[in-house]
Amino acid sequence: MVLRYSIGVLAGGVITFFLFLLMQALIASDEAKLEEGVKGRLLDFVRLNQDEEVQTKQRKPKPPPPPDEPPPDMPKPDFETSDSNQGVSMDAVDVDVSLNVEGGGFSSDGEYLPIVKVAPQYPRRAQTRGIEGFVLLEYIVTKTGAVRDPVVIDAKPPGIFNRAAINAALKYKYKPKVVNGEPIDVAGVKTRITFEMAE
Repeated sequence: MVLRYSIGVLAGGVITFFLFLLMQALIASDEAKLEEGVKGRLLDFVRLNQDEEVQTKQRKPKPPPPPDEPPPDMPKPDFETSDSNQGVSMDAVDVDVSLNVEGGGFSSDGEYLPIVKVAPQYPRRAQTRGIEGFVLLEYIVTKTGAVRDPVVIDAKPPGIFNRAAINAALKYKYKPKVVNGEPIDVAGVKTRITFEMAE
C-alpha cells in the first residue's frame, strides 16, 4: 500500500517537472517574437475635412391609392338563432317545438307568456337511426320567468329524447304571471316538444 502511494507521488512529481519545462519553453519562444521588430511598412491615412453643404429633403408620405370598389356590405346578424345550434349540423333535422299551455288560470293583471323558446338538440343516436318522437313536459314558471323542476309526463319512444327536451325547456324564458301587481309562480305548465326528421 505504501509502495503504491510512493510510486504515485514520484510519478506526479516527474510529470509536474516536465510540464514546468514545457511552459518555460513556450514563454521563452513568445518573448523572442516580441523583441523582433515589425517587418514591413506602415501606412498612415490622414483624412481632410472638406466643406460640404448639407442638403435636406422633406419627405411627405404618399397618399394611399383610392380603393377600386367599396367593401361589400356585411350581412346583418340573425338574432333569432339560438346558441344551442352552434357546432351542430341541423340541416337534415326539422325540430318542431310546439307549446301547449294547460293549467293555471289567468288574472286580469297579466298572463304568463312565452318569450324565448330554444330549439332542442336532436340526439345524435336518434338522428343516425332515424328515430322520431315527442316528449310532454310539466314544469313551474317562476316569478322571474324561468323554468323550474321540469318533469317528463309522457314520451314516445321513452328515454330517447327526455334529456334533450329537459335541457331545452330549462332555457325557456317567460313573462311571469302578475296578480295584484305582484309576479307569482305558476305550476302545472305543460309543453309538448316534437322531434321529427326532415323529409
